[in-house]
Amino acid sequence: MKVLITGAAGFLGSHLSDRFLAEGYEVIGMDNLITGSMDNIAHLMPREDFTFYHHDVSKFVHVPGELDYILHFASPASPIDYLKMPIQTLKVGSLGTHNLLGLAKAKQARMLIASTSEVYGDPLVHPQTEDYWGNVNPVGPRGVYDEAKRFQEAMTMAYHTFHGLETRIVRIFNTYGPRMRVDDGRVLPAFISQAIRGEGLTVFGDGSQTRSFCYVDDLVEGIYRLLLSDYPQPVNIGNGDEITIMDFAREVLDLVGNDKAWLDHRPLPVDDPKKRRPDTSLARKVLDWQPKVSRAEGLAKTLPYFLEKVKS
Repeated sequence: MKVLITGAAGFLGSHLSDRFLAEGYEVIGMDNLITGSMDNIAHLMPREDFTFYHHDVSKFVHVPGELDYILHFASPASPIDYLKMPIQTLKVGSLGTHNLLGLAKAKQARMLIASTSEVYGDPLVHPQTEDYWGNVNPVGPRGVYDEAKRFQEAMTMAYHTFHGLETRIVRIFNTYGPRMRVDDGRVLPAFISQAIRGEGLTVFGDGSQTRSFCYVDDLVEGIYRLLLSDYPQPVNIGNGDEITIMDFAREVLDLVGNDKAWLDHRPLPVDDPKKRRPDTSLARKVLDWQPKVSRAEGLAKTLPYFLEKVKS
């Protein structure tokens, strides 16, 4: 079986590549490297069952031979990236998705897209269920990412209903683990990196906003099960263990143990979600999936990677 993974040199794409190779698949990785890093897949490059294409999926995508599955994970995924690259973010969610759906149709391959909890925006429903339509500002600074993902879902479902294409949609909630970029701007790598350096941990607002963090191995397991399931509607994959940003900052300070680090309060960004927690009852029902790694365990697994990267 052969699978194409876009965004393969990114945080999630590289972990997915590892998983599918471990399951015996032949993996084709594709990435334009604007946010991904070859370091994430350097260990895969010598393998005969792994092929890498340096390519932007917003342009025509060609893969020779048969193809069984496509996983579309190419996109800037952190605010610091999509605010810096708004057009590329919109294009990979629209043109890139269209190109890959066309490839899936031509190859008769099943395609799974990486959507996001950001489709719920600053939610008025809590926890967020898949039937909630969201509260998104389409012209706000985060709209380039939110609307790219919402359009991606609409385009994917249109191919499913009109062309009969086998499609799957995963809505990913805050995920963490080794291979995250130290400087990607998301709260977990920012906090851990700042704590290691003995800097102020940047807490936006009063820190009462919440997030729910899912360890990468749990997410990959959910994605793998969703791809092989018969369920075409969106599915939340995340960890429902919700925590305020302020409490999370204190957890990171305790984890790293650098007494020089401190809390640095900054103004809350525009349209920043105040609450974020997935309702994963659908994933439990249709995938028999639930997260297994606690936040304490996941952070302990993640810290050595950041200690190496931040001090190097």
